[in-house]
Amino acid sequence: MKKILPLLIFIFSAISLSAFAQAVKGKIHGTVIDGSTKTIESANITLLRAKDSSLVKISTSDKTGNYGFENIVAGKYLVSISAVAHATAYSEIVDLKTNNLSIVLKPIRLVAKSKTLGGVTVTAKRPLVEQRPGMTLLNVDASPTNAGLNALELLEKAPGVSIDNDGNISLKGKQGVMILIDGKPTYMSATDLAAFLKNMQSTNLDQIEIMTNPPAKYDAAGNSGIINIKTKKGTIKGMNGSANLNYNQGYYSRFNGGTNLNYRNNKLNLFGGVNGGTFRGYNKLEIDRKFYKSDHKTLAGSGDQVSRTQFKSQYTSVKAGLDYYFSKKDVAGFVVNGNFGDRSEDPFSNANINDENGMVLYKLRSQAYNESTSGNISANANYKHTFDSTGREISVDADFAYYKNRSNNDLITQSFSADNIKNGETVNLRGAIPSIVKIYSAKADYIHPFKNGIRLESGLKTSFVNTDNRVEYLRSNGNGWSLDNRSNHFIYKENINAAYAILSKKMKKWDVIAGLRIENTVSTGHQVKNDSTFKRNYTNLFPNVGIGYAANNKNQVNFSYSRRVGRPDYDALNPFVYFIDSLTYSQGNPYLQPQFTNNFELSHTYNRFLTTTINYTQTNDIITQLLKQDTEKKTTYQTRENFSSMKQIGLAIMANVPVRKWLNVNIYANIFNNHYAGIYQNDPIDISTTSLMSNITNSFTLGKGWNAEVSGWYRSKGVEGLLVANPMGAINSAISKQLFNKKASLKLGIRDIFRTQNFSGYAKYSDVDVNIKATRDTRQANLTFTYRFGKTNIPSERRKTGGANDEQNRVKSGGQ
Repeated sequence: MKKILPLLIFIFSAISLSAFAQAVKGKIHGTVIDGSTKTIESANITLLRAKDSSLVKISTSDKTGNYGFENIVAGKYLVSISAVAHATAYSEIVDLKTNNLSIVLKPIRLVAKSKTLGGVTVTAKRPLVEQRPGMTLLNVDASPTNAGLNALELLEKAPGVSIDNDGNISLKGKQGVMILIDGKPTYMSATDLAAFLKNMQSTNLDQIEIMTNPPAKYDAAGNSGIINIKTKKGTIKGMNGSANLNYNQGYYSRFNGGTNLNYRNNKLNLFGGVNGGTFRGYNKLEIDRKFYKSDHKTLAGSGDQVSRTQFKSQYTSVKAGLDYYFSKKDVAGFVVNGNFGDRSEDPFSNANINDENGMVLYKLRSQAYNESTSGNISANANYKHTFDSTGREISVDADFAYYKNRSNNDLITQSFSADNIKNGETVNLRGAIPSIVKIYSAKADYIHPFKNGIRLESGLKTSFVNTDNRVEYLRSNGNGWSLDNRSNHFIYKENINAAYAILSKKMKKWDVIAGLRIENTVSTGHQVKNDSTFKRNYTNLFPNVGIGYAANNKNQVNFSYSRRVGRPDYDALNPFVYFIDSLTYSQGNPYLQPQFTNNFELSHTYNRFLTTTINYTQTNDIITQLLKQDTEKKTTYQTRENFSSMKQIGLAIMANVPVRKWLNVNIYANIFNNHYAGIYQNDPIDISTTSLMSNITNSFTLGKGWNAEVSGWYRSKGVEGLLVANPMGAINSAISKQLFNKKASLKLGIRDIFRTQNFSGYAKYSDVDVNIKATRDTRQANLTFTYRFGKTNIPSERRKTGGANDEQNRVKSGGQ
């Protein structure tokens, strides 16, 4: 099935583009003016289907106020036009047909907002993927197959995003992504972030923003860029809200549901919600290892292992907040988020330890029982003052986050001879691992537009992080319990102070932005057990440049450069040992240093539907996940070290094609080469792989409230750190129906129809030779019902993000 998956995706593309080529096409042109017949430049022009107001194409008016759409499939359309300080206006409905394939609309007048009397609102259906300068947007509700998915599953479908078997997120083949929720960091390690995102349901999400070269106002953290997950928030006056219920059936069943409420009047906006559910699944992990003698060439033995895990969790998340408008120029807000959950798993492992000839020396059977309880609360207070109508403003934010997690682990190991005769006593290792993280952050931002078109943005930020981690292992060999020497206590403190400035200016066809961020980091780590301490104090500059050139209405070129930093996750610095089974464990590295990355991108957009991007990235001292082996003990453990360098060059293409009135196709393809080079245990390592990542989404508008989708993604062989991942992908489908006068929707979807989304890979360097295969519960059917209630006719209000950016991505918090 893995071999035919790329062929199936190719067939979908060929059919869609064939239909596009055969369609009858025409063009629509027009002019936009204001109330005094003066033309309006750079107005936003949107072509809509007359039947359901769904979006077809987007354009802008030129300096003479003219605009146009070409290669339009025959049908009935209308045009929506908006501009700054003007009310949105609409054209009459026009019929593009065989005997009338060139239509010139009457000039459309935009009325200043102060003169607006009111009217009927026409809402355009958002496309699944939008391409903007420096950013890709994924609109969650635009795809029926997104219903019933969690945030991690949504990211797997996002253009350029991939997720490995441990939950590490990569963007365009590069690890080190900073994840934000509503512009606020998540303060979590990769493992805990993956668990958190699994508990965040698509029904509560609005958009996913993907930024490969973020501006200087964002924290410099994030080797490959930033992914901002934006949740839904009330945007209309009066009382309104939504409720959702989802049932998911794979090998196991899962449930989740929740409700969100919002109330707005002229001065006060109150919002809140509660969501919860259950999560259950399994994982079958197969590991084959080879052990070598000191020459790293002569085989000394091998091991083969199969581990089966069932896991389940229950989770609850709550959110409450308010915005208060003291005047038209002053607004303050406060928001509190809470996430709570319990998780348990029971991995059972069988392992054979073999000699160099493949004969079994002995066998190990391990049974583990792991339980964790977690809770985190975060709060944000914010204030913004607008000085005048030019856009000059100042805003301040203060954030606090508290994370508490406790894990209890039991690992029971029995040894047997090759003839299944028990050797010695049963070994029992019992661990208690509590952790507490406290984070304080404050920032201020100022925006000042000048009369000559120059815009200045500047700001300051400070953050303080305190982590307290303990691990206490007790060991029993049948003669009572004793304290294990791997018990430890690790305290870490960090303070980051930052300042930035950004200058931008539009000059006819040119758009230029230049920013500089300076960050000073002071950190200390203390291992209480052996009374060892490390201290670090470093200051770095992070420039950011963006240049855009609009040659004409159909061709735009953009260049961007940024320097970024990747600081170690807090748990990656923690030297504790975490056991997966008797032969496999992970361990932190307190000696990790930050990694620094230079990103270059050059992109061209044609006719606002086809974007081509070339990128080059170089990362020095890259923090790399490594596997290490102990030949004598026949064990393998996972850790992180600063590897020498990683270089990447890539080419990405994205196209959003309205094939027919009832079919829209979005295609994304990214070809890139990752090259890792360095030294490991005095052995040179040089790993280079060229990979392909692709997504295709076919969206069908069937009429009478029915919509459907068939989508798929594929990733060829690629490198994730020093681990080579084999090809994998998935094909999904879904159908949805709007109910109750469009106040409700019912969606049925099937994910990974052919069950091809299973990870396998290998690591071969120095004395490491490991093959891994993981099978998960990936084929699932889900049924989702969503109901919206309350007033739905008056927009809108601000979306406020907090000030803590990098820190929340790096803390170890309880996964639910």
